[in-house]
Amino acid sequence: RRYAGTSFPRGLTVTDAMPEVMQATVKDVPAYLLIREYAALLKKNGKLKVPKWVDLVKTGIHKELAPTNRDWFYIRCAAIARHIYVRPGVGVGALAKVYGGAQNRGTKPSRHVDGSSSVARFALKSLEGIRVLDKNPNGGGRVITDTGRSDLDRIALQVAQKLAAAE
Repeated sequence: RRYAGTSFPRGLTVTDAMPEVMQATVKDVPAYLLIREYAALLKKNGKLKVPKWVDLVKTGIHKELAPTNRDWFYIRCAAIARHIYVRPGVGVGALAKVYGGAQNRGTKPSRHVDGSSSVARFALKSLEGIRVLDKNPNGGGRVITDTGRSDLDRIALQVAQKLAAAE
């Protein structure tokens, strides 16, 4: 225990018998665990608007096939929500660059190409629709709302508790 045996004002002390309150934010837990849990929550809620073309589209010109995971759009939305939590003010162009990759150009050297901006745009609009994101009032891009921040922090706390229980 972090504060075991420490004296506080008015003679209060923390003992091993007192439970320590656990707190965690998005930055305290591994990204892949948080994204997986948040994507499951988005899917379970059923409020996220999923496009009709989700099973047909590639995620960029550098890809040969569409994603094989049926829940890839929920995972992408969860990853975008986490990305904007960590770095607010990100827009469609920056997200397309993040989700881009190396394009195979045959015998010529590979080059980085951006991912699909329509996927990024639709994901941002879907997250705005459920009040997780909002347009940045101080310029371009999106910022996370209070409800989105509380949802992500709640999921991060659950992930941290699972990790602590597993140790």
